[in-house]
Amino acid sequence: MNNRHFTVMLVDDHPLMRRGIRQLLELNSSFDVVAEANNGTEALAEARRLSPDVILLDLHMKGMSGLDTLKALRNEGIAARILVLTVSDARSDIYAMLDAGADGYLLKDSEPELLLQQIIEGSQGQNVYSRIVRDYLATRGHSANPFQTLTERELDVLQEVARGLSNKEIALALHISEETVKVHIRNFLRKLDVRSRVAATVLWLENKHS
Repeated sequence: MNNRHFTVMLVDDHPLMRRGIRQLLELNSSFDVVAEANNGTEALAEARRLSPDVILLDLHMKGMSGLDTLKALRNEGIAARILVLTVSDARSDIYAMLDAGADGYLLKDSEPELLLQQIIEGSQGQNVYSRIVRDYLATRGHSANPFQTLTERELDVLQEVARGLSNKEIALALHISEETVKVHIRNFLRKLDVRSRVAATVLWLENKHS
């Protein structure tokens, strides 16, 4: 797995920052930067066209915000690993981006070597966070009802999962692609803090009957 090659898209409205991140990624042969986007609209178009493995997404951009861009990418079923790369360590920003489906939240003032390692780990499937972000998440109060954090579409998919349907059957029932089903499942597993469809189903049934 460590030898896998990852295609990457950079989304940031500062050309100098994009150049710096590109140069950092070029230090590791696993990465191939296939696109750069200056705003959310460009990011959506390039993600549809290229289906990159990894998207490094800035939070504060002119026009379409990073949060709106992230939501749009996830709503379209873009299956890329999306890692937020920003200067903001505000709790509200962190929670909003992670709840919207980000796979990591990294700060731009991180040491380059550490940042590169975290991007590698995030690309390989781990959820990665800068230290202060991890501290905030460790002290975040759990919602009395975690299902309130799920989107309407995530709830739709979870309901079909609870009925015992396969990804293919769910895709047919909801008129979406199997890849989109997988994205929604990954998102609600993270939000519910469970590791399997079975565990999510148990929580869902308990919530319905509570």
